[in-house]
Amino acid sequence: MPQRPALTVVPRHVAIIMDGNGRWAKKRGLPRVAGHREGAKTVRMVVRTSGEVGVEVLTLYAFSTENWRRPEEEVSYLMNLLISYLKKELDELCRENVRLRAIGDISNLPREVQQALLEAIQKTDNNTGMILNLALNYGGKDELVRAIKRIYRDVESGKFPIDSVTPDLIDTYLDTASQPDPDLIIRTSGEMRLSNFLLWQGAYSELWFTDTLWPDFTEEEYLKALVDYGKRGRRFGNV
Repeated sequence: MPQRPALTVVPRHVAIIMDGNGRWAKKRGLPRVAGHREGAKTVRMVVRTSGEVGVEVLTLYAFSTENWRRPEEEVSYLMNLLISYLKKELDELCRENVRLRAIGDISNLPREVQQALLEAIQKTDNNTGMILNLALNYGGKDELVRAIKRIYRDVESGKFPIDSVTPDLIDTYLDTASQPDPDLIIRTSGEMRLSNFLLWQGAYSELWFTDTLWPDFTEEEYLKALVDYGKRGRRFGNV
């Protein structure tokens, strides 16, 4: 195995839009589900590598609020693949001291998925290492709507006045409450957009795009993104 490059700065929070599974399969004359199955192997690599280099939070865009529009067969396969991933990787996540979390409205996921997800979250709850967020039935706009509704109810109940609503307070109502905002957002497959992903939290994230399809995304390329991040100057609006 080639030696890893030295990372001068390690982002605390890396978020990834895992795009290109379907196109990977189509290029090979395979059904789309074959791309999702292959992409799960890349997930395993990214989780392992992130923990080893010192990333504190890794968020993976696994299933969006818009993905329900896909063919029913594909959605069903993705749900079963998620259950399979959680069962197969749970012991490894515990060995690697990873804490699993979910962001998004998981109440609308199939009951079997919710059960497997909650079981995995509970079993990793006492781990003290990297947080792995799976974004499931997640959309940035949906997250903000849910947060606004909760804030409205608390203002109406007299918990705090409307003038107390600040960006910092809104942070505490988001799915990622208590976590640092993503320092780096990576998207594979050549698309250059956020696709409703971490819209609030990503306000000052560094963006890194690659033409590589998700199943072909290697550790070498992931480390290349991290090295590039370390070379950037982050000013957050300051001169």
